[in-house]
Amino acid sequence: MAQWTSAVGAAQLARLLGSQQDRPAGPGTRRPPAYRALADGVRLLVLEGRVPVAARLPAERELALALSVSRTTVAAAYEALRGEGFLESRRGAGSWTAVPAGNPVPARGLEPLPPEALGSMIDLGCAALPAPEPWLTRAVQGALEELPPYAHTHGDYPAGLPALRAMIADRYTQRGIATMPEQIMVTTGAMGAIDAICHLFGGRGERIAVESPSYANILQLMREAGARLVPVAMAEGLTGWDLDRWRQVLREAAPRIAYVVADFHNPTGALADDDQRRRLVDAARSAGTVLVADETMSELWLDEDVEMPRPVCAFDPAGSTVITVGSASKAFWAGMRIGWVRAAPDVIRSLVAARAYADLGTPVLEQLAVNWLFGTGGWEEAVELRRAQARQNRDELVGAVRRKLPGWEFEVPRGGLTLWVRTGGLSGSRLAEAGERVGVRVPSGPRFGVDGAFEGYVRLPFTVGGAVAEEAAVRLAAAARIVETGGTSGGEAPRTFVA
Repeated sequence: MAQWTSAVGAAQLARLLGSQQDRPAGPGTRRPPAYRALADGVRLLVLEGRVPVAARLPAERELALALSVSRTTVAAAYEALRGEGFLESRRGAGSWTAVPAGNPVPARGLEPLPPEALGSMIDLGCAALPAPEPWLTRAVQGALEELPPYAHTHGDYPAGLPALRAMIADRYTQRGIATMPEQIMVTTGAMGAIDAICHLFGGRGERIAVESPSYANILQLMREAGARLVPVAMAEGLTGWDLDRWRQVLREAAPRIAYVVADFHNPTGALADDDQRRRLVDAARSAGTVLVADETMSELWLDEDVEMPRPVCAFDPAGSTVITVGSASKAFWAGMRIGWVRAAPDVIRSLVAARAYADLGTPVLEQLAVNWLFGTGGWEEAVELRRAQARQNRDELVGAVRRKLPGWEFEVPRGGLTLWVRTGGLSGSRLAEAGERVGVRVPSGPRFGVDGAFEGYVRLPFTVGGAVAEEAAVRLAAAARIVETGGTSGGEAPRTFVA
């Protein structure tokens, strides 16, 4: 019986391997043999989760043709991978990817390290800050006081607690977007919202247009749902969205859904202006595409003089084109798994009906906590604490990276939680692997792209500051030296670091 659960075609694997830049050859550095370079490339793809574990690889002859190398080269690479535990084979069943015994299965998205691993590893993989106390504790205490009446009910509220739906609707109305509670569905985080939208509008095989780069976990969610992702390249730097390109893609590809992060885009930090938003909504409406606007970063402006544009849904007064997703997870705390959808009432009804086959509803206590924050002014004070911490972390991380890695290039965003960094020609995948060896976890650029794009980038979140940011930059510089020389750091193992 075959042990593989999916397959990777020769052309697809060749594209993924082709995206990996060769490491620069430093003085005295010899390039590895072709078979070794191929084995290393496949191993990196498995470790990063871009080729899943238990995926059947192409036959040796097929891959040799796709890569324009000899079959002997591919056979030797496969044999090396088998010897290292990254490949298993069986006569008649082919070869499939694996991980060596004792290794964790690689995540295809971005998952935080378990707390017990943080003593020796600096985690730059997850763009999330600790809770802004004392507001989390106060919110939970306030929720407990409001809980007794709900405890006498069944506790299932598929559309969300009526009080919280009304509160979220009022907040949109205060922003100049008239909204009724019937236009709101509370979800289990923004991921729950996007998942529900994808299942309603984007069935298996449907096209979804996405920014390129875009948020890694959302891209993986869409892949798992069977969507065909259509990347639309972002403009360089913080200028954001190329609207002529968007209009062309929407017109020619006719995607069912388009997903955008117009407010401090993840990972670039770009902020779309009013004109870009208006033109994007017009293009989606003309193409008959549902535009999903992710607002999870919208309250995280970090510079005091930032003038926030109007919400994307403000340019869709009829409510027929834009679906808005919001969340407490980025602005408040990732452990507060409360998100919401704002859409036309008929869309909300369809989402609620479809939800019955997924999770039935969102935890009542957490909804009450967010409702308490919104109703008491605690939300605004907590988010201001969040902005202050992220602003300080951003400035200290930027300074540390500029000192330790002067060849890396980036523009400093005015909000959000992420820095998108060009790594001076080094492979982001190899940097991520080397980083694990020297005690810093960093996501490589290809996690945020489609089919191996952005190999020359990494994403750095504003989650560390001060001495930790300085140490993170030191370890990133050590990882860069490993990649540059193709060897080891030559230094000591990462020391335990207490923030």
